[in-house]
Amino acid sequence: MAERKPFLLRVDPETFAALQRWAADDLRSMNGQAEFLLRRALQDTGRLPDRGRRPDPEEPEAAKEATRRQRAG
Repeated sequence: MAERKPFLLRVDPETFAALQRWAADDLRSMNGQAEFLLRRALQDTGRLPDRGRRPDPEEPEAAKEATRRQRAG
């Protein structure tokens, strides 16, 4: 498994409660849900390689182009 770097994240109580509900709905831990959402946001904006992610037909064209540029080198 890849190495994890711990860090503290402060959020308001309403955001925390919403994230906690979402994590429970998806059967993830709070940490797992936060990591999943951060990774997805980074991939969707072309800031992180997608590592074999299937293309999303709803994905904005700009994000698709950023992913293509990243793959090209």
